[in-house]
Amino acid sequence: MAVARRLLGAAVVFTVCLIPALTVDRSNFKTCDQSSFCQRQRRLQPGLSSYRAALGSAKLSSDKLEVQLIDDKNQASLLLEVYGLDGNMTRIKINEINPLKPRYEVPDVLVGTPLPTNLQVTGQDDNTLELSLGETGHKLLVTGTPFRLDILSGQDLVLSVNSRGLLHFEHLRERKDTLSAKVSSAVGNMWHKVKTLFSSDTEKKDVPAETDEENPEEVESDKEEESKKPEVDEPGMWDETFKTHTDSKPNGPSSVGLDFSLPGFENVYGIPEHADNMKLRTTEGTDPYRLYNLDVFQYELYNTMALYGSVPLLLAHNVKRTLGIFWLNAAETWVDISSNIAGKTLFGKMLQYMQGGGETPQTDVRWMSESGIIDVFLLLGPSPFDIFKQYASLTGTQALPPYFSLGYHQCRWNYNDEEDVRNVDAGFDEYDLPYDVIWLDIEHADGKRYFTWDPHKFPNPRDMLSGLKEKRRKMVAIVDPHIKIDSGYRVHNEIRAQNLYIKTKDGSDYEGWCWPGSAAYPDFTNPEMRKWWASMFSYDKYEGSMDNLFVWNDMNEPSVFNGPEVTMHKDALHWGGWEHRDVHNLYGLYVQRATTEGLIQRSGGKERPFVLTRAFFAGSQRYGAVWTGDNAAEWDHLKISIPMCLSLSLVGISFCGADVGGFFKSPETELLVRWYQAGAYQPFFRAHAHLDTPRREPWLHGDDNMAVIRDVLRQRYTLLPFWYTLFYKALSEGEPVMRPLWVEFPSDVSTFAMDSQYMLGSALLVRPVTEAKARGVQVYLPGDGEVWYDVHSYQRYEAPQTFYLPVTMNSIPVYQRGGSIIPRKDRPRRTSDCMQDDPFTLYVALNLQGEARGELFLDDGHSFNYEQNEFLFREFNYSQGKLTASSLDPSGVFKTPSWIERIVIIGATKPSSITLSLQGGSESSLEFEYDQSTSVITVRKPGVNIASDFTVSLR
Repeated sequence: MAVARRLLGAAVVFTVCLIPALTVDRSNFKTCDQSSFCQRQRRLQPGLSSYRAALGSAKLSSDKLEVQLIDDKNQASLLLEVYGLDGNMTRIKINEINPLKPRYEVPDVLVGTPLPTNLQVTGQDDNTLELSLGETGHKLLVTGTPFRLDILSGQDLVLSVNSRGLLHFEHLRERKDTLSAKVSSAVGNMWHKVKTLFSSDTEKKDVPAETDEENPEEVESDKEEESKKPEVDEPGMWDETFKTHTDSKPNGPSSVGLDFSLPGFENVYGIPEHADNMKLRTTEGTDPYRLYNLDVFQYELYNTMALYGSVPLLLAHNVKRTLGIFWLNAAETWVDISSNIAGKTLFGKMLQYMQGGGETPQTDVRWMSESGIIDVFLLLGPSPFDIFKQYASLTGTQALPPYFSLGYHQCRWNYNDEEDVRNVDAGFDEYDLPYDVIWLDIEHADGKRYFTWDPHKFPNPRDMLSGLKEKRRKMVAIVDPHIKIDSGYRVHNEIRAQNLYIKTKDGSDYEGWCWPGSAAYPDFTNPEMRKWWASMFSYDKYEGSMDNLFVWNDMNEPSVFNGPEVTMHKDALHWGGWEHRDVHNLYGLYVQRATTEGLIQRSGGKERPFVLTRAFFAGSQRYGAVWTGDNAAEWDHLKISIPMCLSLSLVGISFCGADVGGFFKSPETELLVRWYQAGAYQPFFRAHAHLDTPRREPWLHGDDNMAVIRDVLRQRYTLLPFWYTLFYKALSEGEPVMRPLWVEFPSDVSTFAMDSQYMLGSALLVRPVTEAKARGVQVYLPGDGEVWYDVHSYQRYEAPQTFYLPVTMNSIPVYQRGGSIIPRKDRPRRTSDCMQDDPFTLYVALNLQGEARGELFLDDGHSFNYEQNEFLFREFNYSQGKLTASSLDPSGVFKTPSWIERIVIIGATKPSSITLSLQGGSESSLEFEYDQSTSVITVRKPGVNIASDFTVSLR
């Protein structure tokens, strides 16, 4: 939930002073200039690196290169480790050799130790070491002075590390607290300022006004002087104040930074979460992109401010290859992006090309983190799908969600009581609207004490849940990670008794303000805390819970209303003695993980969980779904939901959605309807609204609008088999469910920055209407020699082409790709569970070669039995007038009564007859209809079980 809930003054005593105005207050959140480590890192300008690699110290094993790095400014030594990894990846680690104390290395994100690949020396001279990186043809060049790394594919330079000399590693040191040290530091600072002043005057006198050229000898001399300067403590190194909060920084400066150069790349993506376009902007002259999980009230759009979650994975793409940079660091991180073509107009680029003076485009990326070590994985692709597999091999794949969770979710802060829940549930039945899940926000609990129910509003939760279960529906209730400090609250007493709360720098339990008032914060980095939390979801401990109750983790950045930047103090202490600054971006992942494990354990490990989280990190995809936080009922917020979910999908988190209708404010009816249309084609489909907004259930906006929403909901439900199959591919292959067009059409440059339309899998292209009072939209259909079909009218379009499509309020521009087969269930029901045994319709869209292919994954939809091979993974192929069905994975076996009631073949000519052949030789004629105006064949009642192998032949 948003910090906006602070408007409920009674919810938190004495919090009036904490309530902001109803818009983002930028002054509550730091800029780079207000972050001392970002300032220090960014002050280092590109040039020759002060680091050199002592190649004489190199040690090479079969899978790892070790080289000592020396900073000539202070003679500090670092250890560089380079690993060749299986699957065309390279890992680079840089750490102090003998730090004063251990530096934090991120645990629990990687799913295992990446398999090594063989490293071999293939060349060497006085200043360069050349290594082969496994069997992929890539080579690594290590340059000694100045230190840099280059990766080549054949003769092509793919990526460079520290080529701009921006490696900056603040080694841990003792604080200079003695009087003599302070005097020496002050005198040194004064002398440097005086010398700089006079040298600046001299330069002004000596350099003729008509020239801008620099004397190379003077520049080199200046650099030598710079390298000899003693390290000087600066403000912000040992303590830092932001507004009324002071960070004590007992370990002093500890930031790390490194640059990466990507020659030939103009387009970079990823590093969510930001309310910005999918293609990342250059940050020269602005703040870098910030990765620091924060509860940002009514976030602004199209900027680089941090939001609720962070995934430090950046992707780069051009027509030749795709690359990835995974920066494994959980501390506050800033990412600068620069380009040698930034600011040039398209005409300027064309003119430069025509004149033969075009320089190779290059994007430079600079990562800066407050603490920890440098631990970075270079994903070398070369295709987008290679990148997805590489990243999945490191952090895992999207968990297979329970089938119901792909249906529609109805949420509000708050449904008032059990009667309100019953009335809303009945409304969906009365108006014939399908839905699967109703949600309860913070008001359902007894005084914001999670794992409890308000005894007046929800006195009989089991009866309420049983009523939903009879209709085969579910409920989700919120469980936040701030715990009300109340001696009569069992949850608080048990956590405190086991000493499992986060501590202040002085060792007492950390306390902050959140929804319950004064709250303490469980230390989810502690395995014992996660184990205890998971146990709380057992049916005997979570009183009133049942197997159709699932969970929502909000406020888990963590949100602390009276903390710095509305979050926790960085010098708070976690398990193992680590500061909060080291682990901050991991906190939300740990909360969701513990909750997920609890839901699994309550069923004895048999049932799949559903857990929604607001805060996230790399690896969060293993634990459930994510939404884009507290958006607003504005057209731009509808529009930004697409690139925000695309960015999440690119970094492994496929189960993404935005609050339909907008959380804040009240949407006009047109906006609400358009949001339903867009949300129905995003992976997580939930409507949600703020407490202060008017009720907005689908039947409250007039019959005509309700009819449009009903049609939208039914479209969602007919496609559930398709959605579920895409999520199985996400689980098994790491493929994003919702994906940018360039993923499917990697050589089509016109798609590289396109984020108003997108693909679902490889088969559907969606172009939601996101403009007010739109009478038409521009649609681009990509693919040389490809054909597309409007899923509603079956109108055929040859690609590539851009065209203007007139739209009405009923319009949802969706196109099926020629060459694809989509299984659907077309009988409307009130829930997804009611559709379980319903028959299928196969939609076969032919390409120009008269061929098509599709897949279907099927299991019980709720358990882990698929891991014991209780599933079906079917393949459908159409070629040369024959549609065949076979198993893609013969090890899977699952019995289902579902059968095929129709086959719709789009883009076909009229056959004279159609026959069905089954294994064993039986053959029968099938009835069909042909619509000449749309070139569509509809085959009626083939009657064959979806698990059967068969052939349908057109003659």
